[in-house]
Amino acid sequence: MSYADQSMSGNRITALIIVALIHIVVIYALVTGLAYEGYKKVLQRVTAVDIKEEIKKEPPPPPKKIDIKPPPLVVPPPKMNINVAPVVQETVREAPPPPPPIVLAPPPPAAPPPRVAAKRAVPKGNPGNWATTNDYPSRALREEREGTSGFRVTIGTDGRVTDCQITSSSGHADLDAAACENIRRRARFTPASDSDGQPITDSYSNRVRWVIPKD
Repeated sequence: MSYADQSMSGNRITALIIVALIHIVVIYALVTGLAYEGYKKVLQRVTAVDIKEEIKKEPPPPPKKIDIKPPPLVVPPPKMNINVAPVVQETVREAPPPPPPIVLAPPPPAAPPPRVAAKRAVPKGNPGNWATTNDYPSRALREEREGTSGFRVTIGTDGRVTDCQITSSSGHADLDAAACENIRRRARFTPASDSDGQPITDSYSNRVRWVIPKD
């Protein structure tokens, strides 16, 4: 055999192999495509069947219970006895006992009339010595305050002063207080007496003039 014949036979074998390979690929593609289409159809059926089987119908809700309350019990009113016995009023013919007599208390005894002084109380000594410049309050003296204190004293049956009241102020409380304080301590009286000569209380009024002494 020559070299040309050998080349021709080799090319033919290669072409046959290529053609066989092409047929194999086409057949594989056809077989594979048909198998895939069949697999898809089977999968759709199985999926559809499974989904339909998994969907379950929910049972309808139970009917609501309606509470039926029993009708209220009606108690008939109690029977009342209309035939009431009449009230019998007893008339008392006896007269009530007389009220106790009203006893009036005797009026209180009348107060004895006040004894009138037949003789008034008289000062013993000079009333001007009852409060002097030596009794001048030191502060009022420093401040050079002056004034006149009017007073009224109550005299007991022993001739001593039992009370002193300022009837007209000097305008300075310390001067008024000094006047009454010294009069209570120094004033003495001959007590007043009534028409029977018995000593009685009396009053006496006067004034104390506070003047700063001149050096």
